[in-house]
Amino acid sequence: MELLNAFVVLSNFVLIPAIAYGSQLALGALGVTLIYGILRFSNFAHGDTMAFGTMVVVLVTWLFQSWGINLGPLPTALLALPFGIAGCAALVLLTDRMVYRFYRVQKAKPVILVIVSMGVMFIMNGLVRFIIGPDDQQFADGERFIVSVRTFKKLTGLDEGLAIRTTQGITVVTAVIVVAVLFWFLNRTRTGKSMRAYSDNEDLALLSGINPERVVLYTWLIVAALATVAGTLYGLDKTFKPFTFFQLLLPIFAAAIVGGLGSPLGAIAGGFVIAFSEVTVTYAWKKVLGYALPEGLEPTGLVQLLSTDYKFAVSFVILLVVLLFRPTGLFKGKSV
Repeated sequence: MELLNAFVVLSNFVLIPAIAYGSQLALGALGVTLIYGILRFSNFAHGDTMAFGTMVVVLVTWLFQSWGINLGPLPTALLALPFGIAGCAALVLLTDRMVYRFYRVQKAKPVILVIVSMGVMFIMNGLVRFIIGPDDQQFADGERFIVSVRTFKKLTGLDEGLAIRTTQGITVVTAVIVVAVLFWFLNRTRTGKSMRAYSDNEDLALLSGINPERVVLYTWLIVAALATVAGTLYGLDKTFKPFTFFQLLLPIFAAAIVGGLGSPLGAIAGGFVIAFSEVTVTYAWKKVLGYALPEGLEPTGLVQLLSTDYKFAVSFVILLVVLLFRPTGLFKGKSV
């Protein structure tokens, strides 16, 4: 019984939050890895692209709520998601046309595009904060829990209760659907195959008659969809604050590089590696060990390796170790 209580506490505070957070990071890292693999540069504006798409979702959600439109137990934000994706797609296509295309035509080195993307990042960040403000914005509604602590305790008779939030369930289900559709698109459709061919060998793809501008267009559209979905899921699960998405850039890049930059499968694996590392290192293990260890051996301290304030430092350390010892990542992407 004590071990069951320990497992429930572990699930409540480590396993379920890490799976949800890992799903969000995986979707964000997929966007980064697609841009690196196909357009051949590291897009530092990706975090703020997520923020812009999510901002549109938040504004449309508020509009629907004022009209009395909702999805019952599910968040209204799911109805607003297509509008967010459309808004984000318009932004990234405009940015590509006005900024990135010039450097692409000039055959600029990737490092120049990285610096340009940093400029775009600051402009997007300012734009989002100007429109919606710099503070936390709540937009989640509907049922809060799939399983509540009280219900779980009543059903099982355990001392500890398990809580699964609706947003956590939606995050995992949505991530699975999005990843399945993306892999089907890349592996089964003609456009997806042309994108992979362009990524593998640009010159050979051009000789085969593949239109590079079409490949770029579809890449940005997919990236806009991934960024908006990832940002919205993160905002629903935690909260929406523009600066948070700027900070998320480090764990997202860490996830993409750890998995193998340019490898979609690696981006997913990297997302979960970073999420589980951050959550386990910053969690206070006192309660779990109190149940798991024999009587008399329970810890007196928190048994916390790092404060939650330093969770992004975990991403940074993992990123550093991977770059030093295995720069191609777990799934052998392109070396950084």
